Amino acid sequence: MNSRVSGRVVVVAGASSASGRAVAASLTAAGARVIAVGSDAGRLDDVDAARREVCDLRDFAAVLDLAERIRSDEGGVDGLVHLVGGWRGGNGLAGQTDDDWDFLHERILTTLRNTTRAFADDLAASDAGRLAIVSSTAAQRPYPGGANYATAKLAAETWLRAVDRGFSKSGSAARSTIFVVSTLNGREGLLADAVLALWSQLPQQRIVLDEGR
Repeated sequence: MNSRVSGRVVVVAGASSASGRAVAASLTAAGARVIAVGSDAGRLDDVDAARREVCDLRDFAAVLDLAERIRSDEGGVDGLVHLVGGWRGGNGLAGQTDDDWDFLHERILTTLRNTTRAFADDLAASDAGRLAIVSSTAAQRPYPGGANYATAKLAAETWLRAVDRGFSKSGSAARSTIFVVSTLNGREGLLADAVLALWSQLPQQRIVLDEGR
């Protein structure tokens, strides 16, 4: 077990995705108490976690209720790993539709805003609070066909930096990290290892997982 994460309460949002499953399994194996959160109970059934919660993370009231129940039962959280996302795009600038933008905005940014607002105080109160998201190399090198996606990802990075600044200004030991990848396909294990390492060393704010690949 990783003694520094053992016993920590970590919320994994988007836990039924391939990356969420890998992260949840890695944290659980290291002794963390993982709370797996997703929108589909059936897809959460076989996620390796101490607790599984169904929640529409686009609904702030629902997220606040979730946070309060976890706080009441667990006494707070030490980590939030936000892995909710998705892809829509293609067909140049003309193909950047409003429907695609709404989809990406809700999944990438709204869910992040809701979860961080709900859990920020718990993370700040922890002696090793950790917040992490996954962004894309496209945020810094956008193309017309992925303009909606890149914009949503860059907005998420900006939001996370603001949360991190709040931690610093309050004197909290909590830290935030942006993992950057060109694609998560085939890198789920790499991400899981990187998340686990957040509790074994002082985390950097931005970590590029594509390096050396």
